[in-house]
Amino acid sequence: MENGFSTAAYVVAAVLFILSLGGLSGQESAKRAVWYGIVGMGLAVLATLIGPGSGLWLLSVILIAAGGIIGWFVANRVQMTEMPQLVAAMHSLVGLAAVFVGYNAYIEMARVGAMGAEEQHALKGFAALIAHKTPVELSILRVELFLGVFIGAVTFTGSVVAFGKLAGKVTSKATKLPGGHMLNAAAAILSVILLILFINGAGAWALIAMTLLAFFIGYHLIMGIGGADMPVVVSMLNSYSGWAAAAIGFSLGNDLLIVVGALVGSSGAILSYIMCKAMNRSFISVILGGFGGTSGPAMEVEGEQIAIDADGVASALRDADSVIIVPGYGMAVAQAQQAVSELTRKLRSQGKDVRFAIHPVAGRLPGHMNVLLAEAKVPYDIVLEMDEINEDFPDTDVVIVIGSNDIVNPAAQEDPNSPIAGMPVLEVWRAKQVFVSKRGQGTGYSGIENPLFYKENTRMFYGDAKDSVNQLLPLID
Repeated sequence: MENGFSTAAYVVAAVLFILSLGGLSGQESAKRAVWYGIVGMGLAVLATLIGPGSGLWLLSVILIAAGGIIGWFVANRVQMTEMPQLVAAMHSLVGLAAVFVGYNAYIEMARVGAMGAEEQHALKGFAALIAHKTPVELSILRVELFLGVFIGAVTFTGSVVAFGKLAGKVTSKATKLPGGHMLNAAAAILSVILLILFINGAGAWALIAMTLLAFFIGYHLIMGIGGADMPVVVSMLNSYSGWAAAAIGFSLGNDLLIVVGALVGSSGAILSYIMCKAMNRSFISVILGGFGGTSGPAMEVEGEQIAIDADGVASALRDADSVIIVPGYGMAVAQAQQAVSELTRKLRSQGKDVRFAIHPVAGRLPGHMNVLLAEAKVPYDIVLEMDEINEDFPDTDVVIVIGSNDIVNPAAQEDPNSPIAGMPVLEVWRAKQVFVSKRGQGTGYSGIENPLFYKENTRMFYGDAKDSVNQLLPLID
């Protein structure tokens, strides 16, 4: 009875998770999709708690309550600008959980293996599953838990480093130890050797040694990826966490964990590939160390940044018929999305054509800008992706860039030695006038100089993005 309920609940939960992923593909259906995911996860947890092998009720309730309280506290405290590092932190917990579950599975295998036939007959849950396996199946189980621990360990340290880079606690520049990729390759080869030894009966030392190597790989891999690649890194680590969960699902014989892990792993990998394609980068080259380095000296930028005040920007907006707004991480930091939405409303009420241009890697999280604009009630139909709007810049009167750097950087097309050379960007400099809302004259998160700021048709609108946009509002009535 218990097994039948758990199986049925897992099937329903899996369907809800698939519906959730499908719904997230559209802004209108995203809210409903989130509820599908919440209900599916609640059902999965309930089925696990009352299913075969369940027990330790008091401990389970305490841990669930503690996790729920911490999650509620974090969700209410974390700002939207901190979501990328929060996601990275969550990925690290998934990876660490996979490591702990893998080690627990190994300890349980050793415990069951030391029992006699009569003692094994009385076992329940995962221990009973181990007791009924043949020697070949036990070897497969060793491979599964070994892979689960390996992927989980890489995900854990990689996510911790990504969190540090996104939070500004670790340098955003690509940094490698002497030896570079050879160190990662050597650690991976040693891990394969340890896997062979582990399958053939090596003790816990092989598992521990591999875990340490995987911790190093995760650390060194993400440290070698520059800040310009962080959105890809976040989705890639999401994929890693999914595959870690799927591998552990095989170890535990948990069908739902396998399905959910595969969904998360494949969707994260597909998203990473799409983003790499949008950046004109090889997916393999990014995950093996990014493109934080250069092949030669960067092109020197000549000229000076010319500032403009709110009156000048407002005058240009009053005369403009078409306006494109390009949001970036600076808008998120300043929490300027509501002010930008009000500016959009006022301009549209005057009959002006106002649209938003969204680069695939704008911000530090996939879809970051879309979420902010949706939160500010910006109409979905005027929020366009790069491929849909890039050809319209020459016919645009005014472009307002709010806190963006790399995604509007002409060096991607003009400088073969630039770290972002070849990356498709929003060609805002082709518009008649460009106004860049920026705090100061420094470079962006990735530390790359932007020639856009020095072009003749560009003016720098210095200051906090929210304050700057609020200054414009009373001037365009």
